[in-house]
Amino acid sequence: MKDTDKSVQEMWERYLMTIGENPESTEMTYQSWYFCDNQEDANELVELVMAGAKRGTASLHILYDRENDRIPAAGDLSVLTDWDGIARCIIRDKNVTIVPFKDISEEHARIEGEGDKSLDYWRRAHINFFTRELEGMGAEFNEDVLVVFEEFEVVFKF
Repeated sequence: MKDTDKSVQEMWERYLMTIGENPESTEMTYQSWYFCDNQEDANELVELVMAGAKRGTASLHILYDRENDRIPAAGDLSVLTDWDGIARCIIRDKNVTIVPFKDISEEHARIEGEGDKSLDYWRRAHINFFTRELEGMGAEFNEDVLVVFEEFEVVFKF
């Protein structure tokens, strides 16, 4: 990820103040990130979140192991940015499930809210994306690959 833009910290502090937390002494934490691996998709997907159409996201489970990162959990907060790292909104994970790719459902696809929101669209787009990610690790895509599916809600935006 690019260097964090000052807008991320500003949004986080404004959010904390709206919920009665002191930014100087809070124990609340967040992650900051953007979607996908290219500018066009990253910006389009964060716009879908802002519009309320995108309420979930899917990532490869293997990435968490490779990056020694913990799996997201319900209640986690994230500042979503555009490709340039400019803060757009804050989301809270409502539900996190780990399922094989082949078990992603129509409901998952609707929650993710991309394209025509169909499972067929979701599968095509994610096979393409996950294949690129796995190739970068010297691995191959298959239908048994584990997917971390996060269902979230927007809790703050400017």
